Amino acid sequence: MVGIQVQDNENIDKALKRFKKKYERSGVLKEFKKRTFFIKPSIEKRMSRLKAKRRAAKESRYSQ
Repeated sequence: MVGIQVQDNENIDKALKRFKKKYERSGVLKEFKKRTFFIKPSIEKRMSRLKAKRRAAKESRYSQ
């Protein structure tokens, strides 16, 4: 579970911002979204290959 300690006289906005950043970096939301539905392994492999192909095309575009 993600949590932060709020110091005395700390602005609530700053504390909330720290919490959001820590929450995002921990990967809780990403893990939740990943577990909400099942993706077949064959489709997952296909998606990862497509993602790699797009990434390679993007890198080649910017390297020229």
